[in-house]
Amino acid sequence: MSFPKIRMRRLRSSEPMRRLVRQTILSVDNFVYPLFVKEGKGLKEPIESMTDCFHFSPDTAAHEASQVAALGIPAVLIFGLPKKKDELGSQAWAHNGVVQQAVKEIKKAVPQLLVITDVCLCAYTRSGHCGVLKDNKIDNDSACELLAKIALSHAHAGADIVAPSDMMDGRVGYIRQCLEKNGFHDTAIMAYSAKYASAFYGPFRDAADSAPVFGDRKSYQMDTANSDQAMQEIALDIEEGADIVMIKPALCFLDIIHRAKHRFDCPIAAYNVSGEYMMLNAAAKAGLLDKKQAMLEMLYSIKRAGADIIITYFAREAAKLLKG
Repeated sequence: MSFPKIRMRRLRSSEPMRRLVRQTILSVDNFVYPLFVKEGKGLKEPIESMTDCFHFSPDTAAHEASQVAALGIPAVLIFGLPKKKDELGSQAWAHNGVVQQAVKEIKKAVPQLLVITDVCLCAYTRSGHCGVLKDNKIDNDSACELLAKIALSHAHAGADIVAPSDMMDGRVGYIRQCLEKNGFHDTAIMAYSAKYASAFYGPFRDAADSAPVFGDRKSYQMDTANSDQAMQEIALDIEEGADIVMIKPALCFLDIIHRAKHRFDCPIAAYNVSGEYMMLNAAAKAGLLDKKQAMLEMLYSIKRAGADIIITYFAREAAKLLKG
């Protein structure tokens, strides 16, 4: 018999021992912190649907980004809320659009911080859908052309990474060709490659004012029952020129993160989305669990599954804990 020769508890006997043999290392270097930016000046308005999250104006977003950088977090992800919406979402690629302003302000304040921009139409179109409508259906290729215009405008503003989140077929290829043609050879693409049609986006859609006016997004975001299709989506995005691929949401799709990590030789990102964030916050507020411990367990699970990059609203809080 192996017992008592083998006692597994020996390597769990103290905190230094546990640290010594710990297999998964969660670091502040893994985090990306999302920021919501709206037009105006001096704004920092609480988002009712998301605990400790705010709407910033470009100037205050730059101040927030400075604090994020001071914690050692290497990147922020910018989402924009325009004042005006139209059928095409034209404010998304406006030279002086809210995201473009925020990128410039952040790069001026914290040049060393990586700025990632969300590339999509949903917050800018009257329909709330991620593409151009024809007969109440998304015109995929027209949407791709507009997404490329958005990505180019973000690159001109100074974005380090553009992140198409729309799930249109072929959009990574359109964006890569557009960036190359215009001399932005070093602008990276982080593709939302396996973005599922999830129920966990609710708080975000409220924060970004991006809920569809009619219908849903199941004709372009992935069926939550599918996994093989996710591998195909990721492979296509890499072939089209994506530098980083993302799985979203994270918690219900840890198996997809794990499969992607073992199959693809590129950085894997995972988005710890708003519903996951608020689910934990709500449970902690009700006294059902310890928030800090549960938060770290959640983030460790995403890292353990294989994510190299974790986009999370917990980034600031987790960074403070990890830095001691």
